[in-house]
Amino acid sequence: MKPSKPLFLLTILVALVLVAGSVMAEEETAKDKPGVDLKKMDGKELFKNVCKNCHQEDSEAGEYTPMTLIMEQWEEFFDGDFTETHKDVVCPSDKEAKLTDHLDKDMLKKIRKFCIDHAADSEQPMTCG
Repeated sequence: MKPSKPLFLLTILVALVLVAGSVMAEEETAKDKPGVDLKKMDGKELFKNVCKNCHQEDSEAGEYTPMTLIMEQWEEFFDGDFTETHKDVVCPSDKEAKLTDHLDKDMLKKIRKFCIDHAADSEQPMTCG
């Protein structure tokens, strides 16, 4: 007996939905995964899980990726503007705390290094997905 064309197409569709679902599940951020330790993340992971929450395309805070600025601009930002511009930002995973209370100096240093290393004028410009 020859399988029907609609059944075959339905099978293909179900398989595609399952694959797409597994890919989307991998895109969860740390705030969606209990027990994830931000302190153990590298700069790219921190940027993706902390900064992108507010700095996505069409966001109120503006879209930022490492390629948004050149190396010197990132250095200036982290040397002074970061604290000023983020002092009142509420942490996405804890609405009672300020973002700056959740980022220790080491985590901020990792984010800074990632942004500078992958800035628009670096040898390896990069977005973070």
